[in-house]
Amino acid sequence: MATRSHRSPSSASGRRRAALGAAVAAVAVALVAALIVAFGPDHGSTAGPAGATSVAEARATPTATTPAAEPTTASPSASASASPSPSSRRSAPAAAGSAPSRAAATPAAEPARKASGSAPLAGRIKPGVSYEGVATFYDVGNGDGACLYGPTTDVMTAAMNTTDYETSKACGAYILVRAASGASVTVRITNECPLPCAPGQLDLSPQAFAKLAAPVTGRIPITWSLLSPSTSDTISIRYKTGSTRYWCGIQAIGHRNPLARLEVRTASGWSELPRTDYNYFLSEQGSGCGGAIRLTDIYGERMEITGIAVRPDVAQSTGMQFARH
Repeated sequence: MATRSHRSPSSASGRRRAALGAAVAAVAVALVAALIVAFGPDHGSTAGPAGATSVAEARATPTATTPAAEPTTASPSASASASPSPSSRRSAPAAAGSAPSRAAATPAAEPARKASGSAPLAGRIKPGVSYEGVATFYDVGNGDGACLYGPTTDVMTAAMNTTDYETSKACGAYILVRAASGASVTVRITNECPLPCAPGQLDLSPQAFAKLAAPVTGRIPITWSLLSPSTSDTISIRYKTGSTRYWCGIQAIGHRNPLARLEVRTASGWSELPRTDYNYFLSEQGSGCGGAIRLTDIYGERMEITGIAVRPDVAQSTGMQFARH
C-alpha cells in the first residue's frame, strides 16, 4: 500500500509511454515476421510447383537412362531370359523408353531362326543331328536300289540301314559322312541295307567308301548328318508301271530335302497317299490319279504341281525345287 501511495504522476506517464513503445515494437516485429512468413521461398505460389517439377525430372532422368543401357548387356541372352525369369519380367516395366522396342525386336527374329532350322515333319533322320555308326560298302551294280529311282551313273550313293530307312522316308536324302581321319563324302540314299545292318550304319558305294578309307579296311566308324545341298536339279514326277486313272503309284525324284508327304487333289479336297517301302505313294482306288499333286518336304514347304499326265515309267519334270536349308 505504501508503495502504491508514493507513485508520482510523471513516473506513471513514463510507464505508459514505455508500455506504448513496447506495444509498437511488438507490432512491428509481428508485422516483419508475417512478411517473412508470407513471402518466404518455401511458401511462394510460383516457386513451389516449379521446384517440385525440377526435382521429379532430376530423379526420373537417371532411372530412364540406366534401364536403356541394360538391353545391350542382356541382348545375347534376351531370348532365354525374356519369358522364364520372373526377375526379368519385373525389370521390364522400368525400361519405359527405348528398352521395350529392343525387347520386341528380339522375339520377332526368333521364329525365323526356328523356322529355318526346324523340320517338324522329319522322321528318324533330323537336320542338325550327328549320328554315329559304321560304314561298309557293297557292289551297287547299275545304281538302282530299293528306292526304285532306276539305273544311274551317280556313284556317290549309299544304302541306309532298315531302321533309319524308315519305310523309304530316307530315300533321296543327302548325307554328309565323316570318318575319324577327318575325310568326308556326300552321298545320296538310293537303297536299303537290311539286317544285319545296324541303326546308324551306311552301306556305301565302293567309290564313296574309298573317299573315306582304303577299301581293304572294309569297315570303319563314322558320323553322319543330313544335308540340304545346293543343286541345279529340279523335281520330277513318275507314275509307276501299270498306273491308270483307276489305280496308280506316284513317285517324286530329285528333291533336295527328304519328302514327308505326297497328296493328290480329289473331289473332296487334298488326300494324302500312303507310302510304300519301295518309295511310291499309292492311290489304290484311283483317286487323284492324273490330277494335281502336292509335295511337302520335312521342313513343311509345300508345292502344288499340275499338268502331270498318267504316263507310266516316264520322269516328268516339274521345273520346281524345295528351298535350301
